[in-house]
Amino acid sequence: MSAADKFVKILAANRAGKGTGIYSVCSAQSTVLEASMLQAKQDKSILLIESTSNQVDQFGGYTGMKPPDFVDYVHGMAAKVGYNKNDILLGGDHLGPNAWQSENAEPAMAKALELIKEYVKAGYQKIHLDASMFCADDEGDRHRPLADEIVASRAAAMAKVAEETHAAFRAGQPAPVYIIGTEVPIPGGALEEEDTVTPTTPADAIKTIDITRAAFEAEGLSDAWNRVCGLVVQPGVEFGDDRVFHYDRDAAKDLSAEIMKQDRLVYEAHSTDYQSETGLAKLVEDHFCILKVGPWLTFGYREALFALSMIEEEMLAPKDIELSKLRDVLEAVMLAEPKYWEKYYPGDRAMQTYKRKYSFSDRSRYYWPNEKIQQAVAKLVSNLRENPISLALLSQYMPNQYTAVNEGTIANDVDAIIINRIQDVIGIYARTCKMSN
Repeated sequence: MSAADKFVKILAANRAGKGTGIYSVCSAQSTVLEASMLQAKQDKSILLIESTSNQVDQFGGYTGMKPPDFVDYVHGMAAKVGYNKNDILLGGDHLGPNAWQSENAEPAMAKALELIKEYVKAGYQKIHLDASMFCADDEGDRHRPLADEIVASRAAAMAKVAEETHAAFRAGQPAPVYIIGTEVPIPGGALEEEDTVTPTTPADAIKTIDITRAAFEAEGLSDAWNRVCGLVVQPGVEFGDDRVFHYDRDAAKDLSAEIMKQDRLVYEAHSTDYQSETGLAKLVEDHFCILKVGPWLTFGYREALFALSMIEEEMLAPKDIELSKLRDVLEAVMLAEPKYWEKYYPGDRAMQTYKRKYSFSDRSRYYWPNEKIQQAVAKLVSNLRENPISLALLSQYMPNQYTAVNEGTIANDVDAIIINRIQDVIGIYARTCKMSN
């Protein structure tokens, strides 16, 4: 059974009341991907990995990777850790004209159609069709969503290209499965001044489904519609720089009930990072059973490196050994190249300094590939290999990993410790989705 078939089976089991779900790893960070694959290998489960339309596109995105490059990158990582690449389901997130909103609709959609073609041609099988954003010449109030009919028509046009591309280049592989809809507010973390995040209304969810179905049928895509398996909605979960909006089952109960009136469909929940394990389990039980996670994973990676750099300082500064200065290097690079954080971190200088290090939105994740930062990470790892990590300091700064070393679950090795810290987060999702052994 292919990963795509197993994915559909998990969703069907959720609708049958089994409480099953699947988490989606939305990250291109190599250590995060390695940790995710090791978790899935341990659990003997499939692994859903998604790249966004900003990360990976036909021009390279901000990662510098085109869709075939990302596929090769992920499969190479799987070979490294001994995970079966056939158990990886690759997804494309928010595929549409998102990156070209400053252009008029016609050229923006031409690029979006090419984006879809390149994703499907490269072997991606889970496709999120999202044309919810205004293009430059779209009419309407920018403070309100783009008209559903326009969004649906563009989504159907993208689905048609996906179907044609699959037939031309991937006919021997499972046909794509589709996700429709989008969440409000815009993904990437809620505004700090908000007090609550309001769930999508059942009426709006059903309207999205009905109008999109009609648009598919108008394009002769009835067969493709039968592979639409999920709808992105806002279940009322989000996060800001220093706060988390937790899932409120009562507030979302009508939305949860509504999806069971539809054939086949479940909900996909974005921005589920930093939710409690109890909250995530309730989301899955309530049919918000495709859980996107991204910043929390790189936040865990950052936490591990910061803690290890503090251990390094405590251990090695008295010995006059050259230190990595990792935290200082990261700060210097982010200040020198502010484009990935500046518009996301308002406030005075002190507040921005705090957010660059510790914000839940984790804009520092965009900087790890930087050569100077990579050199600092390599120096940190080298120092802690040549000078074994003090168990007392490990207990002080990384108590979970101290316990894992003490129990013999992992070695007292810097790489194993970093991986284990990321798996603290992945393990929560594996358990709540009933994917963990």
